[in-house]
Formats: sequence, structure tokens, C-alpha cells
Amino acid sequence: MGILTGEHHMNGRPTSLPPANPDPGWSADLYAGAPGIALLHIERARTGAAGWGTVQKWARAMTAHPVTAHADASGLDRGAPAVAFALHAAGHHAYSGALTTLDHHIANTTRTRLRRAHARIEAGQLPDAREFDLIRGLAGIGVFLLHRERNTDHGQRYLLREVIAYLVRLTQPVTVDGDTLPGWWSHQAPPDRPHGDPRGGHADLGLAHGITGPLALLSLASRRKITVTGHADAIDRICRWLDQWAQGTAAATWWPESVSRYEHHEQTLARRAPGRPSWCYGTPGIARAQQLAGLARDDSDRARRAEQALAECLADHHQLALIRDASLCHGWAGLLHTTARVAANATDDRLASTALPQLRYRLSEHLRRSGLPGHDGLLTGAAGVRLAQYGDQQASHSWWDACLLLDDDSAL
Repeated sequence: MGILTGEHHMNGRPTSLPPANPDPGWSADLYAGAPGIALLHIERARTGAAGWGTVQKWARAMTAHPVTAHADASGLDRGAPAVAFALHAAGHHAYSGALTTLDHHIANTTRTRLRRAHARIEAGQLPDAREFDLIRGLAGIGVFLLHRERNTDHGQRYLLREVIAYLVRLTQPVTVDGDTLPGWWSHQAPPDRPHGDPRGGHADLGLAHGITGPLALLSLASRRKITVTGHADAIDRICRWLDQWAQGTAAATWWPESVSRYEHHEQTLARRAPGRPSWCYGTPGIARAQQLAGLARDDSDRARRAEQALAECLADHHQLALIRDASLCHGWAGLLHTTARVAANATDDRLASTALPQLRYRLSEHLRRSGLPGHDGLLTGAAGVRLAQYGDQQASHSWWDACLLLDDDSAL
């Protein structure tokens, strides 16, 4: 079956591919709504597989209702940054006017969020993930600003550096009740243990909501020669902390999803087995961030260790058995695409020659048995699965996966 034709069956019912004609009611949500689905049609149009008419229909769908730019209700996941990310990905002159307008609103939102973040730090308070993470926080807005950087004015480029400077400041240690904690320590309960003891907060390691998102962004900016004072030190500080919480052996390293206050105090994990190997949490996303850090810091040993950790993760049947769906977020498509990005920068060809063919087969078999996800969104839906498959077949460079912090366009 072609990548974008026909339909699969799941649980006895047909599951259509993301439609060319969007129905009314789609939201301006990058990961679950119209902008994310538009990315799939944009990729097809950019590579000549389809025309731009379908893209235009989805562009209208994502802007059918007022697009929020309120600081409390917009991030890379939704609102003005989400819509702007998709329109910028199109690279089409038809959207230049809309992007200029969105740039202005995103700049105002970003300045407001930066003021709040710096005020929080100065008050000695701990953050929550929404302040700094990829999905909802300033790292996600930084992703948009980084990839928009070549097409914006000096003021926007300055704003990008302000976001990076904030992330550098975020890595400075803090003292709470006599304990020295990393600056990204959240006051909230660990997300992977919501019914545990909420006291003391946690540090999140995941690429979607944790400190490896800022690490990847800092590294990508450095690869593009966009740096601020303390930039390299911040990358190194995060990497040392990740080294501290690396588990397993030198040949088979893995990382936890989060570290609790008790674990931090005892300097040991309460759990002793790796979790699901996914993009959002787990070894694959964390390994990609560390590979990018190694490349940014000219640290070939770190990059090689990250690649080794991913290779061993993919050879562990116990970890692979934890994957239960096809999605980008925590399924086979995300594992395939993350591995492909790591393999593209890897020092040897083991990932490309052995792991990628096996992952293609695993994804294909899952789709044959269970079909596509039952909805059309990017992160956990059919659009994301199809983008991973489509990208796997294309030789041309694309950066739609900047919204996953997997891309590396430093050579462009």
C-alpha cells in the first residue's frame, strides 16, 4: 500500500489516513490538531508528491478560529507558535505576511514568559515543566525562533539569544532546605509516579518535558554558531548531571524518566529497570540529546557513548516489549525516526545497517496487525506515523521534526 493512499483496519473498523479536506473544528494544536496534520501534507508538497492545495486547506483549518498568543495559553504545542511553526515549515511565499504578524505576537508572548521566568528565579522559587520544556515551555518557543532565525530581523535573533540565555541560567544549581538541586528541579510530583510521595518535587530527564529538551536546543544553537555567555558550561553541566544518573553498564546504559527528591538525597534510584524506550521519555530521546551535545562540544566520546546506549537499547527485547503502539511519541514510529536521526550523525554504521531495518519491520508488522492510530494527530496519531515512514523513504533533508528536537540543520 502507498504511504498516503487506502486505509487500514483496526479492531475491525477502517482507520482513514489524515484527510485532504479537513472537517470544521480542528484546533491550532501542533501535536494533536491541524498544524501537525498540515506538516504531513507540507512534506508531500515539498517533495513533489502532491500539490499545495491540500496544504492551503489545512492552513485555513488551523486559522479558522482566532489564534491565541496569550502567554498562559500558547507554546509550541498550541496557539501562535504552533501555527507559525507549520507555516514556516511550508517555506511558501504565500504565508510570509501571516508569519510576519505571528512573529510580532510570539515576540510579545516570549518576552512576557521570559520576564516571569527570571522573576521566579530571582524569588528563589522552583519551576514547573511548563516554564522551560519543549512541549509547552520556552525551549519549545526557542525551537521556533531557532528555525525562523534565518528569515527574521535582528530583533527576533536577539530574542532567540534571550531564550538561550534564560536556559543557561536555568542550569545554575539552587539550594532548597539545605540541599543543592539542579536549577530545573520542579516542585511537582514525578510524572511517572503520580501516586507517590509528591513532597520534594522531581527532576525530569525526558526530551518532551525534561531537561534534555533544553540540552538539545542549546546544542543545536551551538552547532549553528548561535551562542551566549555560559553556553558551553550549561551544556556540560546538564551532561554531567545525566552522567550521574546513568544506569546499567558502560556497554548498556539507560536513564530513568525522573529523579525524586528521596532518590536525589540517597544518590540512588528506587527502581532498577529501564522504562519504555521512546522519544518522549527513555533512552532514545535522551541519547539523541546527548549525541547532539557531544557534536556541539566536539566531544566524540560522549557522542559515541550515546550512540552505543541507543544501539544496546534496541538490542534489548525486554525494553522493546514495552512498546505497544505505532505513535511518534512513545511508539514504533518515534523509535524509528529517533534512531534514523542518531544514525545520520553516528560514527559507525551499526544503527543504519542493523537497527533501522529491524525497526522498519517492527513498525510495518504493528501496522499490519493493529492498523494506524484511531485519530489523525501528529504526536500520537496517524499523521506522525506517516511522517516517520515518509521521511524514512526520502533522501532530501527536512526539519519538520524540529518540533521533536531531533533534527540537525547545522550544515544547511
